[in-house]
Amino acid sequence: MAITFICPDRDTTSWIQALKELDPTLEIRVWPKDHPRAEIELALTWNHPKGVLQEYPSLGCICSMGAGIDHLLTDPSLPDPDLPGNPAIVRLVDQKLAWDMSEYLLLAVLHHFRQFNFYQAQKKENNWQPLLPLGKKEMVIGIMGLGQLGKAAAKRLQKAGFYVCGWRDSPKEIDTIPTFHGRDQLDVFLSRAHILICLLPLTRQTRQILNQDTFSKLPHGAYLINVGRGDHLKEADLLTALDQGLLSGACLDVFQTEPLPGDHPFWQHPKIVITPHISSQTNPTSVAPQILSNLDRLRTGKSLLNQINIKKEY
Repeated sequence: MAITFICPDRDTTSWIQALKELDPTLEIRVWPKDHPRAEIELALTWNHPKGVLQEYPSLGCICSMGAGIDHLLTDPSLPDPDLPGNPAIVRLVDQKLAWDMSEYLLLAVLHHFRQFNFYQAQKKENNWQPLLPLGKKEMVIGIMGLGQLGKAAAKRLQKAGFYVCGWRDSPKEIDTIPTFHGRDQLDVFLSRAHILICLLPLTRQTRQILNQDTFSKLPHGAYLINVGRGDHLKEADLLTALDQGLLSGACLDVFQTEPLPGDHPFWQHPKIVITPHISSQTNPTSVAPQILSNLDRLRTGKSLLNQINIKKEY
């Protein structure tokens, strides 16, 4: 039996090396040269060709190569893991991912808080004009999405002295983080967030949740950081909100089309910071033990780690 990688746009060299270092006997194949497919019991996937998972009759586990599963859910023929006989669907949950994301968000928040965008614009004009510092006590950071990444980011920002609150789809108490939940409490949450961070999973309910209506409910001049998915953001609405002054700026790491097209208006907009989807990247060495653990669990009939809820879409 074997595992396979189905990820047309990714180099799997480091992944294979990390797995082989832990288990030199492991049979690893890479799509499309992964025949005979009847021998494949676990598939590691990212942006797989739609319908291809139907070609693996012995498949017991489909594993996303990241924390998100929206790339899997675009496949209308994806097997329902809740039905008997279908493969389980899992994602990779890793402390290094959480650390990297919280580090990125701390930097993005401080970049805005210390007004580096303003000083960078001044530099182009040889202009020396110190600004009065902003006050942390007057600035609330609102995080949409309080899963593993969101909780880690919230705690790190709290340690840096910021007031942090969160919003999620269902009620859950999280240590010292004031938490809002559901659509009924969304407006109250937004009204407090001077910096809005999106870390939501991409679902039918959250697609384009960052829109003109959302922006209008934030404090005037709020700042947006999107590290969730590009489809969380209605791009035209962001440009309008920036031009109208509803938002003072945005830091974007994810986009509807990646790489971002060269003629996209975001490139030249002075109030938008762009990074190329690097806020947190799955480290093969860090997640290899988790993959092998799930493979062992699959072979011994145990419950798999980090199974997704197909109804919630994450």
